[in-house]
Amino acid sequence: MPPGDATESVASNRPPRNSVTTVSIRALNYLELESHLDRSGIGTATAQQRAALSHTDVDVVTSPWRGGHPAVGSLSAAVGRGAFRDYDLAHCNLVGPGSVAVARHATANGIPLVLHSHVTREDFAESFRGSTTVAPFLGRYLKWFYSQADLVLCPSAYTKSVLESYPVDAPIRSMTNGVDTDSLAGFEELREEYRRKYDLSGMVVFAVGNVFERKGLTTFCEVAEATDYDFAWFGPYDTGPHASRTVNRWVANPPANVTFTGWIDDIRGAFGAGDVYLFPTKNENQGIAVLEAMACGKAVVLRDIPVFEEFYTHGHDCLKCDTDAEFRRALDLLSRDPELRRRLGENARETAAEHSLDRVGERLEATYEALLDGRVPDP
Repeated sequence: MPPGDATESVASNRPPRNSVTTVSIRALNYLELESHLDRSGIGTATAQQRAALSHTDVDVVTSPWRGGHPAVGSLSAAVGRGAFRDYDLAHCNLVGPGSVAVARHATANGIPLVLHSHVTREDFAESFRGSTTVAPFLGRYLKWFYSQADLVLCPSAYTKSVLESYPVDAPIRSMTNGVDTDSLAGFEELREEYRRKYDLSGMVVFAVGNVFERKGLTTFCEVAEATDYDFAWFGPYDTGPHASRTVNRWVANPPANVTFTGWIDDIRGAFGAGDVYLFPTKNENQGIAVLEAMACGKAVVLRDIPVFEEFYTHGHDCLKCDTDAEFRRALDLLSRDPELRRRLGENARETAAEHSLDRVGERLEATYEALLDGRVPDP
């Protein structure tokens, strides 16, 4: 049996739900270290899952522990009440010890377990100092961790193929992270404020998110050095001992036309200030910020990597490039041709609409229902 399809039914000791009755599902949607990940891609994806589920009949629980904290849960267990809250299904978004504990509890108690693969060996590399060295060991851990699931969810067919190559011994299904258009409403009104704040003018080329070499930092800066446009990267960067040497080098001594803003209070300001979203990333599972830029009607220039093939079409809703020279030519073309910029942006907005949170919520609810009925959902 091929990897990723090792079983097409969940644990046999779970009685099927009565599909005639309409009982809401009480689902754990868990992100350990949540307070530290609120501006990360994983944090955004988790928040979007919860926002999507708020329009369904699923009752979401965000902490597995009685009292909302593992220490309180441990005290509860000590007096015989158990450490874990009651829920029908567990959905974990990270891979650390808290998620391992939830997975073990779910397996021991016949609770359907969904593990969401926001982390792979491939996209962990070139993120922090030493991450490339650690990545192969992480791959072995992820193979074990994800194989515990009744279902592994991942953001793209590309990520599904990566997990199957490990191989992960569990059913795997791809599901878009979606895009929260409501959270972006009013971005246009912040344009002048953020352009003044960061001294930006003309056609502004921008990126959004944590500053990592994996996301194409060196390409971003080298392309900027060869052009006259203002470039801005809106998002936090590390300067401590775990920061990569490449990030430290570029942030400490950026090209004259590149601004690293660091943390910004309102991410809508980035999409208001910028004109062309440049994302020369080397590896992605999907890229939520791309969808956010598209939802704002921005022209998008991407590195031509496999994950983007399933979502975006060159010349229709984006431009795709392989080399620094191609990135420069794409930016020059968009500068000379505002009509092309407008058309790409309009088509991009339509593409983003296909990833609405309403659709994500419907698919998540159907996925939970299938697992509770003892089935793995169709691809």
